[in-house]
Amino acid sequence: MDKLKERWGITSNWQIVAIFMAFAVNGSFAAWIAKPLTEIIGISSETNGWLFWAIRVPLIFIIYQITLPLSGWIFGQFKFFWNMEKKMLKRMGFKRFFPE
Repeated sequence: MDKLKERWGITSNWQIVAIFMAFAVNGSFAAWIAKPLTEIIGISSETNGWLFWAIRVPLIFIIYQITLPLSGWIFGQFKFFWNMEKKMLKRMGFKRFFPE
């Protein structure tokens, strides 16, 4: 636990619990939101399984990234998740939006 706390720059075990809970809740939320969006598009796993998953997985990823800071805020860990989000977006090539 100490290595994880040091790597993430957190100080208490409560913060680790809150971060893990935020990850879990946000993942479930993203999958839950993606379901009606695929229905609005008119795609279901019964009609076209490959297309359904080819659209749903990226959709879940996008929703997850957008809502992760919100989930972190709800669990009192906004700063951790915002810094993590910026780091990941920089790695994906969005460096100009987050100057040093």
